[in-house]
Amino acid sequence: MHLPVLPERVPRRESPFWRWVGRTVLGSFGWRIEGDLPNLTKFVIAVAPHTSNWDFVFGAATMFALDIRLAFIGKHTIFVWPFSTVLRWMGGIPIDRAAAQGVVAESVRAFRAAGERVLVIAPEGTRRRVEHFRTGFLHIARGAGVPVVLVALDYGHKCVRLGPTIEPGEDVEADRDRVEAHFRPIHGKHPR
Repeated sequence: MHLPVLPERVPRRESPFWRWVGRTVLGSFGWRIEGDLPNLTKFVIAVAPHTSNWDFVFGAATMFALDIRLAFIGKHTIFVWPFSTVLRWMGGIPIDRAAAQGVVAESVRAFRAAGERVLVIAPEGTRRRVEHFRTGFLHIARGAGVPVVLVALDYGHKCVRLGPTIEPGEDVEADRDRVEAHFRPIHGKHPR
């Protein structure tokens, strides 16, 4: 399986075993990875469409296959024993969406304090169909002064597509519209 080369500055997991596991899972299901990540130590990844629990499987396999160290925000209800230990080891951060105030500010602080940080967020915030993406990922990136890499889980072509990378501007709604337009033609596991 041909994979993109991870740029030298991107944080790594440094695990040949888990790299093999990720490549094996993707290859077994006939998936491939296309595109590139920026050669940066800090950025936000917006991954979409999020329509199935299988998204986590292919997302985790991609993380391991590329050997990238990242953090991801997940619904707090999935962080139950025994899964909570594994999810946290993988970089999971539980979020209670009913009490999610302060997540943006805390995420910005974490970016500023860290030497390296790649944060993955599903902009829909749920597997259900939404009218518009949430904008927290754009506020986090803008507040931290980091770009957003758009990553598509394209089930129609069995492909994880890395890129493009965007710089959030002052007009959050315009940025959200641009991100939604990028993901609109992508086929999720359960097309909407």
